[in-house]
Amino acid sequence: MSPKDSRSYTRERLLRSGWWPVILFVVAILVVILFVYVVVHPSKPKFYLHDATVLAFNLTSPNLLSSYLQATYIYFFSYSVTLSSRNPNDRVGIYYDGLDVYASYSNQQITLAASIAPLYQGHDDVDAWSPYLRGDSIPIAPFLVDALTQDEADGFFFLWVKIEGRLRWKVGDWKSGRYHVFVNCPAYLSFDRSNDSSFPTQMIRFRQSSTCTVDI
Repeated sequence: MSPKDSRSYTRERLLRSGWWPVILFVVAILVVILFVYVVVHPSKPKFYLHDATVLAFNLTSPNLLSSYLQATYIYFFSYSVTLSSRNPNDRVGIYYDGLDVYASYSNQQITLAASIAPLYQGHDDVDAWSPYLRGDSIPIAPFLVDALTQDEADGFFFLWVKIEGRLRWKVGDWKSGRYHVFVNCPAYLSFDRSNDSSFPTQMIRFRQSSTCTVDI
């Protein structure tokens, strides 16, 4: 049998075997996915940090941080934050299948994660949350003690409010698979020296709202 005859015979067997409808269905699904990606092309959601209220910040024992958003060696760190998210898409909705929020200092997590319940965010919708973050007797690296002490002497420091979770895109009745979303929000905080109190009893103020980076 010539190569040409062999190819013709293979096509005939494929048509007779009943696989042809399955192949057409798979091709149709791939076309829909390609349409969503090329034509709709969902944009990443936008996150903002509007406020970070420090309720306590103490260091009391070597290399332990307690966070209630509290220092010379256990930190008690305690605070509430106000975050918002906006869906910038005109035709694409977003399902958030649960989000976890926590605070980080110099790439070390210093609070437990607070959970945000699953939700759906429609076209151009905005949602806001005010989770309460707390960490008690969190072990920290020794160099962070020196870093925090230096930050206090300088009068300001940076924290990072981070969000991790899963999302799905929705276009019409179609829903995508789950994607991991990672959000990083800088929080610029300063020590209020107007009352001449010493760290950690002096007030810590949130200086300005910030735009968060979003990776999917």
